[in-house]
Amino acid sequence: MSDSFILYKPKDIVAGDFYWLEKSSDQILIAACDCTGHGVPGAMVSVICNNALNRSVREFGLKEPGKILDKTREIVIAEFEKSEDEVKDGMDISLCSLSLSALTLYWSGANNPLWILRKDSSVIEEIKADKQPIGKYEAAKSFTTHQKKLDKGDQIYLITDGYQDQFGGDKGKKFKAAELKNLLISISKETMESQKKRLMKLSRTGKESSSRIDDVCIIGIRV
Repeated sequence: MSDSFILYKPKDIVAGDFYWLEKSSDQILIAACDCTGHGVPGAMVSVICNNALNRSVREFGLKEPGKILDKTREIVIAEFEKSEDEVKDGMDISLCSLSLSALTLYWSGANNPLWILRKDSSVIEEIKADKQPIGKYEAAKSFTTHQKKLDKGDQIYLITDGYQDQFGGDKGKKFKAAELKNLLISISKETMESQKKRLMKLSRTGKESSSRIDDVCIIGIRV
């Protein structure tokens, strides 16, 4: 995908956030993932979750995002159960399957949403995720797969919560999702590479934030 970007900034040297990509024929699977914690503990969980995603697609041949998340959760829980201690870690994820020829998007999310900015629109359409993680959860249910038809020029964003949870600006408050949406709308006419550079400033003041409290992962795609 030539008109796209991945903004990935770990808080530490290693991270709980990661991005994941799998391509087969016309289908592209891509995800922004946020595992419990950051640094070394988060990175260890991310290795297990990344492997589970790979197995769900490559070993079990799954293509539908909701079914991929169901199987990924099953594998992750089985791996955690090998530990002598109870493991309460898990992963939030925004996962889409994109057909570039048919301009059709299939998407599923665990706690993290999908944002769509239609061509010439000034409003971001948000598809809400299932409110459950990839991991043990008392009220677990099957993940929902959403289907959306796209038009040439539409933009989609897969995000973790790190960017909007940063502190910055004149009053030192959290950036928040509403401000991130407004920022994306304001720079939507720019190339994806330019959008990435603008987002990399990581603060409303235009200066690198010294108080980032989490990993950051944003994926932007213009179809």
